[in-house]
Amino acid sequence: MGAVVLDGRELEGLTDSKKLSAKKREALAKEICENCEYGLGWVFADELDKIGLSEALRKACRMAVKQIHCPFHEIIIDGTVNFLSETHLAPYVQVLKKADLLVPEVSAASIVAKVARDNYMKKQAEKYPWYGFEKHVGYGTAKHRQAIEKYGLCPEHRRSFRPIAEIAEKSSDKVTSKMKGDKAEDVAVDALVRQGHVVVARNWQTRYCEIDIITQKNGVFYFTEVKYRGRTTQSDGLDAITAKKLEKMRLGAELFAKEQGLDEHDLRLAVVAVSGSDYRITDYLVLE
Repeated sequence: MGAVVLDGRELEGLTDSKKLSAKKREALAKEICENCEYGLGWVFADELDKIGLSEALRKACRMAVKQIHCPFHEIIIDGTVNFLSETHLAPYVQVLKKADLLVPEVSAASIVAKVARDNYMKKQAEKYPWYGFEKHVGYGTAKHRQAIEKYGLCPEHRRSFRPIAEIAEKSSDKVTSKMKGDKAEDVAVDALVRQGHVVVARNWQTRYCEIDIITQKNGVFYFTEVKYRGRTTQSDGLDAITAKKLEKMRLGAELFAKEQGLDEHDLRLAVVAVSGSDYRITDYLVLE
């Protein structure tokens, strides 16, 4: 959800974001973000499923307004619900149907929010390319439904949303091995970043091998393999690093170093083991 203060600025073309082309929305969003005070409130799928849509809208609205630090005297919310009720801002709120079409500030807020959401979905398309998020940006198109039926759900799907729930029931809410592996890689990346690593590449491939994660820290490049085991009673993911796998990892590191012109003395191979339905990191080992 978005919030914008124009502070007297007149921006040409402001209207309901749904009435604009993607190109026009992006241009206006850039102009708004560069020249106006704005805020964005995010509630992601897993939390929305827990707290419900109404509470998620309230939370997103409050988050967006909280990011506005310039003076204002009125808050106009599109629709019929005051999402700021029971807060100290409630007296300043006016709710108005079709405000995103009628009020420039609300139009601007809808544009910023729409573009931010679409850009987020395009990033998710890189993680889950089989769904086509970059095209339908999460809406329930026929191709999106077909992808869910074929591949199951990913973490970005709202399981409390009835159409999703119906498809999930038909497909037994299956989660593919690739989805689990991608989730484990996401967990590993987050952990490495917290340790000071900078991500250089993910799923770097050649015809001979693939490296899950390439990071850099203090001038050293780390080539990390992520191994996931669904049950903690299974053998540790590190057991999967066989001599043959290690040889392929070395080859991948050498090819990357040659491509990038790196000193091979600054290369390290590593492995992250992730286990269980909660995706806990059970081990991290720098191999060489």
